[in-house]
Amino acid sequence: MDVTVEENVPATMRDGTVLRADVYRPTAGGPHPVLLSRLPYGKSVPALVGILEPIALARSGFIVVIQDTRGRFASDGEVWEPWTYEPDDGYDTVRWAAQLPGSNGRVGMIGGSYLGNTQWTAALTKPPELMAIAPEVTWSDPHDGLWARGGAIEFGLQVFWSLMQGADTLTRRHAEDPATIGQALGALIHDMDQTVPATYWELPAGRHPAFRRHQIHDLGFEHALRDPAWSANCRVAGRHAEVELPSLNLGGWYDVFGQGTLDNFVESRAAGRPAHLIMGPWTHSNRTGQIGDVNFGLASSQDLLGQRGSFTDLKAAWFKQWLTPDETPETPELPPVLLFVMGKNEWREEQEWPLSRAVDTDLFLRADSALSFDTPAPSEGSDTYVYDPADPVPTMGGPLVMTPEFRPGPLDQAPVEERADVLVHTSEPLAEDLEVTGRIRAMIHAATDAPCTDWVVRLCDVDPDGVSINVTDGIVRAQTTPGQFAEHAVDLWSTSYVFRAGHRLRVHVTSSSFPRWDRNLNTGEPVDVGTEFRPARQEIAHDADRPSRLILPVVPS
Repeated sequence: MDVTVEENVPATMRDGTVLRADVYRPTAGGPHPVLLSRLPYGKSVPALVGILEPIALARSGFIVVIQDTRGRFASDGEVWEPWTYEPDDGYDTVRWAAQLPGSNGRVGMIGGSYLGNTQWTAALTKPPELMAIAPEVTWSDPHDGLWARGGAIEFGLQVFWSLMQGADTLTRRHAEDPATIGQALGALIHDMDQTVPATYWELPAGRHPAFRRHQIHDLGFEHALRDPAWSANCRVAGRHAEVELPSLNLGGWYDVFGQGTLDNFVESRAAGRPAHLIMGPWTHSNRTGQIGDVNFGLASSQDLLGQRGSFTDLKAAWFKQWLTPDETPETPELPPVLLFVMGKNEWREEQEWPLSRAVDTDLFLRADSALSFDTPAPSEGSDTYVYDPADPVPTMGGPLVMTPEFRPGPLDQAPVEERADVLVHTSEPLAEDLEVTGRIRAMIHAATDAPCTDWVVRLCDVDPDGVSINVTDGIVRAQTTPGQFAEHAVDLWSTSYVFRAGHRLRVHVTSSSFPRWDRNLNTGEPVDVGTEFRPARQEIAHDADRPSRLILPVVPS
């Protein structure tokens, strides 16, 4: 089927602002359902067009609309501010798209990350023509993955993303003065080039000097700090029952918003909405077989999905169920839940998430750097280390979106495990395979001499050659009484992983992973003013009375 493309098609919002979209149309047949995507990154950027695949979807019988959001690229709007206008603009755009020539009046929405959230926020406003959404790699609660995690700032993403989006802001601001544009962009690019050696290290982390220098908007943490109610513009958590639509949710175990994808699915199903979930071994932007240091196999890619076909084709078939009611489209063979089980490296169909058959099982930190499913003895005591914000533990893989120096996904943890400020506990080799599928928690009994500090816990898989690969991790920012032990809960989010026979489990306990999460300065000062820092003496207990442990959802074999 041939496709035509109409560029910069205008849509007028309720306040008169004109937003522009590129519209991809099938040249034959009709009327056709509409698939809409709204993004702030440039509707014509080849890499983004490649991800959305509008031509392939148009050839499948959809009108595909890709729109620049307010104040970005081809769209009007004096000020671009992330999230603020997306609910109302999403509502107005859905209604406009349903009336496009050749439309059958029914609209679905597509895209991931920011584009995934614009689906949820539009759906929450209930435009009558919106019939289904397919959000990919997006969050549920912005304070759990987007802006923050466990009370710490998701700092690597915050700084990198905000500086990247500043280029279009500065270009529009200085559009009438080319010389000024060059100077402004040059200064911004300098800060971007110096992100790792300099910009990430600037304080205060919660009111970053680079955003002040360039007068650009941050990702949203700072705005939400000033005006907590404003965060409702991009929060889905707690509102899923208001979205009376089917959803197709896709996420990755190493995606920075992986838990948000799971939460969106769980809460949609709890509200009685038709929902499907696909979770691969992927990062935020890589859905191939090679993720980080691990090759999960070609079948793990979104183009194969274990021989089920490409995600684009599956998505097209799924949408036709909801957008072409007068036809009898072939129903895609899609279970409620499709999980990629890492370690075994295979796709598995499930009827639920979380798995009711998983059994919460304690994995205890033990003396002498041991790790065991057996309860510790009363005499096993504690270990200490010093956390210095001037020399934080560097981020090494995991679910992250940062500058290119920091690769996401499963990576060899040797550089981290060599440090004196990382406690490393390792089990004996497993006698048989151990599957962990579900949400992992850590309960850490800890003391510090600081009034506020962080606890970071990481679960790793150690192969017979001694290579340690990160599986999942988490952080909690704790207000403390100096010198007193307290139990701290750390949410490591979720995974599906088989630790093979002969492998060992390993747990890290430390107090930083920088620059993914901002450095706790150990002073208790608020993040938007704190610039002074001090070392902290940290102590982790692992005896019978203070059993520091992970709680693993173990799936019986």
